[in-house]
Amino acid sequence: MCFSFSTLSGFHRRNGRAAERALRIIPVLDLKGGEVVRAEKGQRDSYRPIMTPLSVSTDAVSVAIGLRTLFPFRAFYIADLDAIEGRAPNAEAIAGLCAMPDAPELWVDAGIADADTLAAALAGPSLCPVLGSESQRDDSLLKRFRDHPGIILSLDFFGDGFRGPTSLLENPDLWPERVIVMTLAKVGAAAGPDFARLGEIKQKAGQRQVIAAGGVRDETDIRALSSLGIAAALVATSLHDGTLAAGQLASLGS
Repeated sequence: MCFSFSTLSGFHRRNGRAAERALRIIPVLDLKGGEVVRAEKGQRDSYRPIMTPLSVSTDAVSVAIGLRTLFPFRAFYIADLDAIEGRAPNAEAIAGLCAMPDAPELWVDAGIADADTLAAALAGPSLCPVLGSESQRDDSLLKRFRDHPGIILSLDFFGDGFRGPTSLLENPDLWPERVIVMTLAKVGAAAGPDFARLGEIKQKAGQRQVIAAGGVRDETDIRALSSLGIAAALVATSLHDGTLAAGQLASLGS
């Protein structure tokens, strides 16, 4: 099973003085047709195989290894776009990631919407199933599993607003320990994070860990998110484009 990571924002003691902890950066791998693709603004029909200086191949393991040349990332977020849209999942690619040396923790959104599939995912080593709000028919699945430490909820916002049962957005008591705020319109758009929405969700979330997704451009954005109390950020474009380089990642302590 997958266990919750420790609190990544706030303060810890070092040599008797308080020091701010770094926000954790989680690289994103969007999978479609067995390849890593480049996401842009949630317009999934237009996603194309990724072109990145970090890998000569679009193979998921190759791209993950390339990302680890920037920083020894311990976790990756996987969006299995085929599974989310009702097609055959990218099981081979995910199995390859699980078999990597120093295997990463995988946060996987595969469109899970039933209890049997979720229970099977939770039984897998190093795999944290992400319940995307867009895939949920109602709030029953979250009510049943919300206290499981491996569960992650993704509140999905498209250009036309929130997608999913409104109870998932309006009732924080349903939320598990980790909540992703996924703003699809900002993904790959270099437009900056959705700070206003993140602030609203953070206020409702209490002590839960809020994770930003969409729009992270550079070190300035990372520091601003950390100041807001965001625990982690899902990042792709800025890693491949070099606007978040190895030296910056090391200084951020990601």
